[in-house]
Amino acid sequence: MRYLIKKNSYLCKMNKSKATIFNLLIITVLASSLSANEVEFYVNYSRKSSIEIQNDSIPVKNKKVKDKPENRKMTGSKGKITFESFDKNYERAMKYYKNQQWLSAARLFEELYPLSIGTPASDTILFSFADCYFQNHDYELSAFHYKEYTRRFPGTQRTQDAAYRCVEAIYNISPTYSLDQTETKYAIEEIVHFVQQYPYSNHVEKCNILLDEMRNKLAKKDFEVAKLYYNTENYDAAQIAIKNFLKEYPDSPLTPESMMLLVQNNYKYAKKSIKAKQRERYLDCLSAYDALRINYPDSPFVAQVKPIIDDVLKKTSK
Repeated sequence: MRYLIKKNSYLCKMNKSKATIFNLLIITVLASSLSANEVEFYVNYSRKSSIEIQNDSIPVKNKKVKDKPENRKMTGSKGKITFESFDKNYERAMKYYKNQQWLSAARLFEELYPLSIGTPASDTILFSFADCYFQNHDYELSAFHYKEYTRRFPGTQRTQDAAYRCVEAIYNISPTYSLDQTETKYAIEEIVHFVQQYPYSNHVEKCNILLDEMRNKLAKKDFEVAKLYYNTENYDAAQIAIKNFLKEYPDSPLTPESMMLLVQNNYKYAKKSIKAKQRERYLDCLSAYDALRINYPDSPFVAQVKPIIDDVLKKTSK
């Protein structure tokens, strides 16, 4: 009777030496019933099988071979710009920029700039990078990079243009008057700073226009707050708010209307006051009217509050 030793028939994984010994033990047991040629065949087969078992049961790990420093190339990760591909990608970026493909150019400029620091190209790359965001109406990033340009390149031909573009970008960030005006105040600071730094710039006239617009926006915000106090019959708070408005924005286009509002507010405030306070507050109403009439004699608001003043004169003459 012959026994066959099948490959990979073990109940557990074995290394080379254990598999060989195991097979030889089986052959020794069976040797009495095998011929010499059969014994030699199974010995050779057992050696071969043990090697194959070892290869099947113990996988060989691929070892990563580290490059020596001298053999490494500055290629970076896949798709990244390197020093070797810098010139080619710089040409691509400028081509996108000239074709007004702002986002494509910006992506390349963003990778090119860190590699360009210390080279003549860094000036152009950073300015163009900021301009891409400006042209794409991403004013927050544009303002940041223009500001960075003026800090890194304070004496170039583009510095003044970058500073003015930064002003324009922040101006465009300023929200409508009804929202928080932090950005508007920041825009005013940057405009004033630019005019002080470049008093003879061609952009000064435009800056003054932007400055007036930003201040008028703040004035509108404060005026609407005063009106809200008046409409909710919080006359004492309205009076304080209007007086503060007139001190802060004496030349605002809203000044005549705010004076009229003060007349109306003081009139209603006096009417709702106790008798001991009425005469004093009616007189405040007359003072507010005189300020309106003297400063803005041709304003339609003068005629609008005239009936109120006629009533106040009657009450105060008694």
